[in-house]
Amino acid sequence: MTIVQAPVALRQPIDGRHRQMFVDGAWLDARSGRIMETRNPATGAVIATVPRGDRDDIELAVAAARRAFDGPWSRYKPYERQVLLLRIADLFEKHWEEISRSDTTDMGMPIVRTRANRNRVIGMLRYYAGMATSLHGETIENSLPGEIVSFTRKEPVGVVGAIIPWNAPTAASIWKIGPALAAGCTVVLKPSEEAPLTPLLITDIMNEAGVPPGVVNIVTGTGAEAGAALSEHMGVDKIVFTGSTATGQSIVRASAGNLKRVSLELGGKSPVIVCADADLDRAVPVAAMSVFANSGQICIAGSRLFVERSIHDEFVERLAVYAKGLRIGDGIDPATEIGPLVSEKQLQRVASYLEAGTAEGATLVTGGERLMEGALAAGNFVAPTVFAGVSDDMRIAREEIFGPVISALPFDTLDEAVERANNTPYG
Repeated sequence: MTIVQAPVALRQPIDGRHRQMFVDGAWLDARSGRIMETRNPATGAVIATVPRGDRDDIELAVAAARRAFDGPWSRYKPYERQVLLLRIADLFEKHWEEISRSDTTDMGMPIVRTRANRNRVIGMLRYYAGMATSLHGETIENSLPGEIVSFTRKEPVGVVGAIIPWNAPTAASIWKIGPALAAGCTVVLKPSEEAPLTPLLITDIMNEAGVPPGVVNIVTGTGAEAGAALSEHMGVDKIVFTGSTATGQSIVRASAGNLKRVSLELGGKSPVIVCADADLDRAVPVAAMSVFANSGQICIAGSRLFVERSIHDEFVERLAVYAKGLRIGDGIDPATEIGPLVSEKQLQRVASYLEAGTAEGATLVTGGERLMEGALAAGNFVAPTVFAGVSDDMRIAREEIFGPVISALPFDTLDEAVERANNTPYG
């Protein structure tokens, strides 16, 4: 199989222009003609419009993915898929600055963090490239009469529907696309409507690498329309999803029609436990940034902070000082440590938890407000927040907030801390 590689100039997605979705190797608008705006969360400015795809567009993309799977893509040998993925990795390395700026501008993550994701994402692609030639079955000994051999063989499942969140568009795209291509599957990817631009940018890289038409398709749209249609589609063999627990439950129900396989990575309420013998000079920054990084918009954010009672007050005091010293602003500034929340909708969600924390009796130590000074007023900025006096049954201690909010809870014994740490709907 010959892979054609042609140099491509990445089409900048942050110039205020309209971007099309990508189906069967071509750039297309939604069949309905509808569009959506995507905004820079730091400034509120519209940075692009994208198609608002729906069931008709998903139908088109799934058909393209099926043709590619049944056609030329199925003739690619594992080694050829490996070469292709290694080429994609090299192109990610070449274009990483453009990818970083796209993620920062579209969803707000500080550019120091998007740039720092380089080795992780490129490393994942090269890891998946290795998988392409490492997938194999096994021979199984049996005791059946006669000369009978039992063995397993791993084959590509078919068309994969991938639905990704907005908090890490590049990494989430590669987590879905990389292993699918390594296994010989084709993909229809639906990015979040809050941050669709980098996944569209990635298709330029796929083209430059020589990925055949129909192997990777990207349909922009809302979860309620395009996402639901992809989950329900009888021509999709597997759904992979990262996002909220509620949406994951909806996807499982929607996937029942053809009993498609489902892989879900859902929400969390991760604990951090700090014992009295901890080095506080090291522990405070780690505990703070386990939540404040990416403005708390991380599924593994350690938003429940269990601190041994004898050091609790000092730790919380130090934590508040650290939070107040963080530099907040537009993520495109390399000096920025904390960027905006992704959208006004997410800001209002976080604000509701700030109100709930106070209403349920927690003590607000620092933060707890939208930032409206100067240029911050135009964006979705919330001050890094620390609550003390939190009990295990409060909403801020049990529910995923997805914002820069820490709930500090004292404990007396390590066994108690571990038991309480596991006492949430997430385990």
